[in-house]
Amino acid sequence: MGQYLLGVDNGSTMVKAAVFRTDGTEVSAAGRKVELLAPRPGWSEADMEGLWQLTAEAIREAVVESRVPAAEIACVACTGHGNGLYLVDRAGRPVRPAVRGTDTRARAYIDRWLADGVDRAVRPKTMQAIWPAQPNALLAWMQDHESASLQRAAASLTCKDYIRLRLTGEIHQERTDLSGCSLLNVGTGEYDLAVLEAFGIGDLRRLLPTLKRSEDICGSVTPPAAALTGLAAGTPVAGGMFDIDACGLASGMVDESQLCMIVGTWGNNQYISRTPVVDESVFMTSCYAIPGYYLMLEGSATSASNLEWFVSEFFAAERERLSQTGGGSVYDLCNTLVAGTRPEQSGVIFLPFLYGCNASRDGKAGLLGWDGWQTRGHVLRAVYEGIVFSHRWHLERLLRFRSPPKQIRLSGGAARSAVWVQMFADILQTPVAVPAGTELGALGAAIGAAVALGCYRTYEAACAAMVRVTRACEPDRALADVYERKYARYRKVLDALAPLWPEFS
Repeated sequence: MGQYLLGVDNGSTMVKAAVFRTDGTEVSAAGRKVELLAPRPGWSEADMEGLWQLTAEAIREAVVESRVPAAEIACVACTGHGNGLYLVDRAGRPVRPAVRGTDTRARAYIDRWLADGVDRAVRPKTMQAIWPAQPNALLAWMQDHESASLQRAAASLTCKDYIRLRLTGEIHQERTDLSGCSLLNVGTGEYDLAVLEAFGIGDLRRLLPTLKRSEDICGSVTPPAAALTGLAAGTPVAGGMFDIDACGLASGMVDESQLCMIVGTWGNNQYISRTPVVDESVFMTSCYAIPGYYLMLEGSATSASNLEWFVSEFFAAERERLSQTGGGSVYDLCNTLVAGTRPEQSGVIFLPFLYGCNASRDGKAGLLGWDGWQTRGHVLRAVYEGIVFSHRWHLERLLRFRSPPKQIRLSGGAARSAVWVQMFADILQTPVAVPAGTELGALGAAIGAAVALGCYRTYEAACAAMVRVTRACEPDRALADVYERKYARYRKVLDALAPLWPEFS
């Protein structure tokens, strides 16, 4: 048996592939940027054939860069962004462009289901909020607006299940991903016709394929896929998992004492328990990759994507200059500017709502309390702090149902910034640890592949062997009062603006 594993991570904007040793050591990684299509306002799509080609390119590059013979890669597993809609016909060919997880075309269906009490009726089974890019809403929209696409379709898939189909030629769905789509009875882990009928899509049950577990072998790499990817034909392909599960595993989240934060395009805050939380104040409860556990998640698009936009709009010249001179990353410059300020020096508050608001449906981004003497370093600090405050807002909702964690595992873009990691520790007043590795989503998928292959008998054993912490930060107790006052001001601003937000929508 080969001593290497391949993990593939299809995120919202990037495709990543990485080769790992069975002890979790990252050998190589490669990525490709996904071109998103916006044919109409509020629509977010991607060319499915193009997505597969980009994924194949990333896999091939990772395999070549690893210098590992293809036959030594013992198993492949995929992870990817949740929700959206990937329709294929009986031959596995795309029916239409993929609908991505940021699409809002079906908002009217969500509004109606909330007004009619459908959400409240299904919540005991689905255990999660409903939102426009979930397959339930998108299938209902397709039923009314693109019935021809549904007639041609044989299966509705999530992103990583589509990529696995292209690798193996076999159509399956995987349980962790589907349990975050409001299509399953999360308590039983199975499809529930009553749930589908409540959303008016009972007749579309035929589009929901057989459910597999993350550690199930779901086929092997076909000769055509091997020719494109550089993998060996016949290489086993495991079921894979939802990206939040993959990041949880790669962070070492294997029992109820731990809590994980992912600071990326979407800010996720999550923990696992053998007892599911069914409460309207929690964004989502889903089936975790480890059998017998549920994943409780609070999250929103109020995370690092806000900093990415800020840098793109206000640091474009610096980014270009640094790129041309090889002087480092523009984010290194941002970290230096933030490190040159102190939290008690500035009362600037940033509301990280460029892509949505967790506190109010209509909330918008903004900077408040900015004085003329302050520099862009102070403004950048406010952006960093505002994103952490938003994560704290979500954390407080989770802490209604569990005790405070002894340590938080932090991953995503913020984990690459020592200044930001320390800020998380200081604002949350909790020790923060950063898992080793650059491609945690792919590592989590590889952990699933290791269990599927029998390298380890359990996920707990696999994580013990494959997950390492690269650094840890203790909170600065002297800053506790400073940040408590700033966070209280942040919450007061949210409350004060709440009546005005509808005027901005």
